[in-house]
Order: sequence, then C-alpha cells, then structure tokens
Amino acid sequence: MKVLIVDDEIDVQFLFQQRFRREIRAGLLELLFALSGEAALDYLEQHGTRNLDRILSDINMPGMNGLELLKRIKERYGHLKVCMITAYGDERNYQTAFEYGCEDYFTKPIDFEGLKKKLFEEA
Repeated sequence: MKVLIVDDEIDVQFLFQQRFRREIRAGLLELLFALSGEAALDYLEQHGTRNLDRILSDINMPGMNGLELLKRIKERYGHLKVCMITAYGDERNYQTAFEYGCEDYFTKPIDFEGLKKKLFEEA
C-alpha cells in the first residue's frame, strides 16, 4: 500500500515513519511525503495515481490548505481516497471536507491504531 502524506510540518514525516515502522519494514506500506498542497499536486501530475492507495492531508497549511487540495484532487482524480487530518475539531471544516468527498477525518493527536485499522481494513 502506498500513502501520500501532506503536511507542512517536517516532524510529521518522522512521526509517521516511527508509528508505521513495522508495516514499512514488512513491505506492507510505503509512505510518501509532501510539505504542501502544491507539492502534492505536483507529485500527482508527475507520477499519476498509479499504485497510490490513499492521501492523508493536514487541513491548516500555508498556501493551498488541505480543503482546497481535497477539492482539486476529487475534481481531477475522483477515485482517489483522501483522509483529512487536523488539530482543530472545527465543525465547518468537518462538514466541508465530507462535502468535498473526503473518506475520513482524523483530529490531532492522531489515534494511530485507528488510522492503521482504516488503512488496512480494505487491504
């Protein structure tokens, strides 16, 4: 399974690599990282969605926020599953994310056991 994680905080990369180290070592999971919505779209433009199973995106980022990224992904790559991650339990963002087609919505601090279940339930 290949997952693209979009978050402007570089520490998120280390956190995800640590929390999913067993799955990564076992070859069950490959994590890719983008530090902005723009970088995520660039990745999709260059590599397409082949072999990409899901995107996890933060909502609050400078430049293009996660909701705008979600909207653009769904317009161009409607089949791609996108989950949103945010530090804020804002009802408006929650509703907007689902209106735009997000698959799931996680609040920080992330429940990594719940996230693992979500990622691997369809695998």
